[in-house]
Amino acid sequence: MFDNAIFLLQIAVIIGFSRAVAWGFGKFGQPQVVGEMAAGIMLGPTLFGLFAPGAYHALFPPASLGFLNALSQTGLVVFIFIVGVRVDFAELKRDSGVAIVTSNISVIVPLAMGIALAQYLYPTYGSGSRLVFALFVGTAMSVTAFPVLARILMERNLVNTRLGSVAIACAAVGDITAWVLLAALIAMKNRDQNARPFWMMLLFLAGYIGIMIAAGRALRAWSRRLDERNLPVGAMVMFIVLALLSGAAAEWIGVHALVGAFIAGLITPRQFRPQLIEKLETAMLLLLIPLFFALTGLRTNLLFSTGGGAYLDFLLVLMVAILSKWGGSLLGARATGMSWRDASQLGLMMNTRGLVELIVLNVGLESGILSGTLFSMMVLMALVTTFMATPLMDWSSGEKKLRVAA
Repeated sequence: MFDNAIFLLQIAVIIGFSRAVAWGFGKFGQPQVVGEMAAGIMLGPTLFGLFAPGAYHALFPPASLGFLNALSQTGLVVFIFIVGVRVDFAELKRDSGVAIVTSNISVIVPLAMGIALAQYLYPTYGSGSRLVFALFVGTAMSVTAFPVLARILMERNLVNTRLGSVAIACAAVGDITAWVLLAALIAMKNRDQNARPFWMMLLFLAGYIGIMIAAGRALRAWSRRLDERNLPVGAMVMFIVLALLSGAAAEWIGVHALVGAFIAGLITPRQFRPQLIEKLETAMLLLLIPLFFALTGLRTNLLFSTGGGAYLDFLLVLMVAILSKWGGSLLGARATGMSWRDASQLGLMMNTRGLVELIVLNVGLESGILSGTLFSMMVLMALVTTFMATPLMDWSSGEKKLRVAA
């Protein structure tokens, strides 16, 4: 039975606590998302549930979590739509040579190392198809959080530099690749569980992509009639409806709603990017995304019941994640003529996993690809790699003084 008082109290506690922790992390130069990720884990069984189990179970009874999940999923769909909107095709075209080579190598190396790591992890943490498990671990290793990286670059006034523009282009290409891989994996996972034949799923997918391409062209033609400096409220609502409908269609086909939301963002006319990002992203980040972090934290238990071996496995996961992404990005950047220092900086930037990684991991947990323990390990890996990005960037660039986030 729905308890409105508990529901409102949960939202108030999550948003208030997340903001407080994010503020504290900001004092050490960390982006807001790092504090919110940490706050989500603190509200889960690792800390809150351990030290105040009575209050924890009273605030987060299992029967109430479905309502929080529904609200957070709506926020995720709109947020991932904004991630798609953020992709700047003009920037990609301008830096296409460097971005394509660097981003592909920065995806292929962690993908390959993740697949190799999965062969070791599967006997202990895997289930179902070994191939799907291995490909998913590789995909999770290759993710870069495009929105978080963009925010870090803006805070450091690097957006308009050569290094910043290449980093943004690489992250955008990497995000597109990651969502394509994720869609393929979910389709493979659902193949045996879906009543319709696999060929029919592919047929529906082809039809969906064709419809979205046609919709994108229609939107571009329609958008020429509007003043790009003043996007009407009705038009903004239309874009949100487009994201929700695209997500629903993708979910029905079997490739996940978030993939559909991302595609909806890609086909949105580019001239509306600043207004959509400004008006929608802030609301999502302040109100709904903290709910997702909290739900992720409730699913994350860093007190591994399997003993010390699990903590050693986590260190292995962390080491592979850092070295593969940094090394792959560095090799790709060097192959295009970038200096060693800039290539190393780019590798540190591309290790920023953040929110996008948590979304991918939650999809893996909900799809039954990841076990609870491996999910918790990889959530902690996402937090550590995102946390370390800014201090290592400062250190490698010779800036010893800690930055204070605005």
